[in-house]
Amino acid sequence: MKLSTAILLTAPLLAFSCAHYSLADERRSVLVPLPSLDDFTDGDGWGVGLGLGVEYESEYEGSDEFDFELDPAGALQWRSGIHLYYFAGEALGWRGLVSDAWLLEASLGFDEGRAESDSSDGDLDGLGDQDEGAEAVLQFRRDLSDQWRNWIDGRVIFGPNGNRALIGYGHRFGTQTDGTGSEIAVVAVFHDSEQANSDFGVTASQSSASSLPPTELDGGYRSIGINYNYRFNLTPHWQLFGEALYEHYGSDIADSPVSRNDYEAELGVGVIYVF
Repeated sequence: MKLSTAILLTAPLLAFSCAHYSLADERRSVLVPLPSLDDFTDGDGWGVGLGLGVEYESEYEGSDEFDFELDPAGALQWRSGIHLYYFAGEALGWRGLVSDAWLLEASLGFDEGRAESDSSDGDLDGLGDQDEGAEAVLQFRRDLSDQWRNWIDGRVIFGPNGNRALIGYGHRFGTQTDGTGSEIAVVAVFHDSEQANSDFGVTASQSSASSLPPTELDGGYRSIGINYNYRFNLTPHWQLFGEALYEHYGSDIADSPVSRNDYEAELGVGVIYVF
């Protein structure tokens, strides 16, 4: 799937989104009106959303194998004014609108790493399993226009196999402010040498076990990506969501013997019941 294919896949969602803007439920009060930031609280107090999503995605970073995967969706949240605390999947976090234009977020989750068995074709045989462990994420978003129509996004991720940093620009379509609608963002990704070699490097022992040539990578630029998010209230309680992602690797990553593709892609849809 090339970039043009990914755009074609997101186009029907975008058209569906635009066609239903007039039906959006504007009664909900959300912390920030972005589809990528769910808020089930409707103001202060508890909020619970439970659902299920299906994704068609690369089996691992750099893979040319794609498969379907079912994932739980939703979160348990508690909101007090400009602060929202949440437990979603394997992540516990906080999100705060510290001013009208600045959103800060911090979370602690679990990184399962990559396993040899993630490749159905055996392309990872001999590379061993990555370390599992805690992953900390710090993020900011800065509104560049009224009502979060355009923004910049910065993020750092500290994980058991190295660290990454992301910087991006996003745009929200439509005029509703209840957290529904759609948005698109372009993101540049950077990583340190530990993360680069964990994902795409080959040590001498791995080379002997896998027959791949030894490969050592430096930290720096990793990829450029485009991400599309969609959220629509089917009823006051049922919510539809969708996401499409395309990430194109830099030349060092694309040339790694671990990479079978020069991109990673994902397309997902799901439903959530909001209590």
